[in-house]
Amino acid sequence: MSNAPKPSDSGSIESTPPVAPPPLPSARKTPPSSPQQPVSNAAQQRATPEPADASDAPVKPRRRLISRDTIQNTGAFTVSMVAHSLILIILGLWMLPEVVKTALPELTISHADPIEQEELTVELDEQIEPATDTGFSEITPGVDSGGGAAAAAAASQPVFDRSVEETVSQSAKISLDHLYRTAPAQDTLIAELPKGTLGDSRAIVDDYNQAMDRITQEILLLMSVQKVLVVWCFDQSDSMKDDRDSIRDRIERVYIELGLSGKTEGDLLTTSIVSYGSQFRVHTQQPTGDVDKVRAAIDEVPNDPSGKEIMCQAIIRAIEGHKNYIRKTRRRMALILVTDESGEREENEQFLEPAIQTAKDAGCITYILGREAVFGYPYAHFRWIHPQTKEHHWLPVDRGPETGFVEQLQTNGFHRRYDAFPSGFGPYEQARLAQETGGIFFMLPGLESNIVRGDDRRYELEAMRPYRPDLRSRTEVLKDRDTSILRRGVYQVIYDLNPYRAEIARWISMRVHFSRDPNEFAKQVNVELAKAVEYFKYLNRASQAIEALERERAKELSPRWQANIDLIHAQLLAYQVRLYEYGAYLEYFMKNVPEGVPVMKPPNKYLRWDIDVRKERLTGDQHLETIKRSQELFEKVIADHPGTPWAALAAQELRRGFGVRLVPTYHEPIRNVTGPLVPIPKL
Repeated sequence: MSNAPKPSDSGSIESTPPVAPPPLPSARKTPPSSPQQPVSNAAQQRATPEPADASDAPVKPRRRLISRDTIQNTGAFTVSMVAHSLILIILGLWMLPEVVKTALPELTISHADPIEQEELTVELDEQIEPATDTGFSEITPGVDSGGGAAAAAAASQPVFDRSVEETVSQSAKISLDHLYRTAPAQDTLIAELPKGTLGDSRAIVDDYNQAMDRITQEILLLMSVQKVLVVWCFDQSDSMKDDRDSIRDRIERVYIELGLSGKTEGDLLTTSIVSYGSQFRVHTQQPTGDVDKVRAAIDEVPNDPSGKEIMCQAIIRAIEGHKNYIRKTRRRMALILVTDESGEREENEQFLEPAIQTAKDAGCITYILGREAVFGYPYAHFRWIHPQTKEHHWLPVDRGPETGFVEQLQTNGFHRRYDAFPSGFGPYEQARLAQETGGIFFMLPGLESNIVRGDDRRYELEAMRPYRPDLRSRTEVLKDRDTSILRRGVYQVIYDLNPYRAEIARWISMRVHFSRDPNEFAKQVNVELAKAVEYFKYLNRASQAIEALERERAKELSPRWQANIDLIHAQLLAYQVRLYEYGAYLEYFMKNVPEGVPVMKPPNKYLRWDIDVRKERLTGDQHLETIKRSQELFEKVIADHPGTPWAALAAQELRRGFGVRLVPTYHEPIRNVTGPLVPIPKL
């Protein structure tokens, strides 16, 4: 062990020779000043005078840094401290509340599915009054939060001190002009709208008056933010002539109501008129605020005899044609579509999504005055008697379905459907267009609604809320459908039994009108019997396929799809029994033609045999189990889904019975017409 270097007088460091280690002290032990820090060499030098010579220096004792006793004492102290600490901790834990002892639940972090925004559904009050006071206490300019412009203003209305308001109104004249001069640009307003804001896909109204009152309020609320352009887009169908006249007469009242509010001064509101059939037409050279010009433009809308409606393309062209105008004049655009049809199937499938995107890009809110869709079926039918030939025609009108893809059988067991059960919702394309653009679909009553529902329409439509159709894009619906074993199986049955497919129709469209001539009657029956054998086999296979989905049916949570599969299953069973009865009765009738049935009735009506359904059956105990199962399913649909079209259709099927018969009917023969023949109209 060497000595530490010591400083010399000159400041240099010198080395000292090593000395022998000193013996351990025997008298007493002197511990260091600190158990962790020994005395330094410098302190020793200050305490002991430096010897003159190294040989004369006293021998320094070698000291332990920590003595044995110190270690022993320290160890005992440590053990005691640890033991007492443990006792204190145990006592402390003993006194804690019970909640601390309870183990915390395991925290699991997962990615939750996006919250589906519930669609807004509104039923308009019959006694609704148009707004005549649009002061700040009534209107809150701002962002539209869905369901049309009215929903945004209704979100939060400030409460004012009425005394202050009265004082201000007496002493100052309030002008709103500065609001329009400083209104933000169209792009700014669009950017402020929350993404995914939904409109109202079903606002139930009884007539155009109710719808126009609501539209007046919507326009007022849009004008509270900035100038507005309204584009009226009319269907050119002949069936819409009376509707156009009604709106033309009503539109003047709308402008008067807007004028009473003081909002139509200057060019705050301008209007454009367009129409469509097989072609698109513009009837106003420039948007105008002149009511007389607007009425005259509506009168110019023609009747298109083609029966075609390029609805989605017309919407795209109407919006695109006014984009420059609304940009230059800093306006908000609203498009009002007036139609009683859903448009061409192929055109809708191709142009619906582009029409929605065009409206969104332009910030155009779309309002639609339309009709209720037919339940699970594309068409409604109107009977038309030819004025010259007296022949009866069932004219199809595009009026549905309410979904992107049909979810019901398109046959009634013998041929294509002709029923017109209302679906409770608007046609898919129009409802989706209004919802996606933040607008409103106004559902007007149609002829079939008055026949089928009568006074119960409002109650039943409200009961339909859990059965709302999926208004997502067809691509999204198709993707989900293909992942469901049950839905995919149901769609396959619907597709295979579609009488609008020519290759299928020749097998599943059964004759229901037979000749009075015995020989011709026999030929017709033989053809139908051969078809019935193959048709019966397929119905049996289809019902077995649906039966095999019973386990998947138990997993289905959608009330709509629960009703779909139960109704279709019941129909497939019922159609088997009726088809068997059909064949058996035709064979029986050929051998037992009723006698005494007159061939002609005056003045000029001739006999024809028509198929009719009845409760009595010819085949006795055959198919009793099938009948029982079908009845149980129909009754289940009625009990589980009251006040819905599923229940209405199930009740009708039960009323029809499972038997078949031929009944004599008399019709005038088709007249031979000389000269031009009146064409059959296309609605």
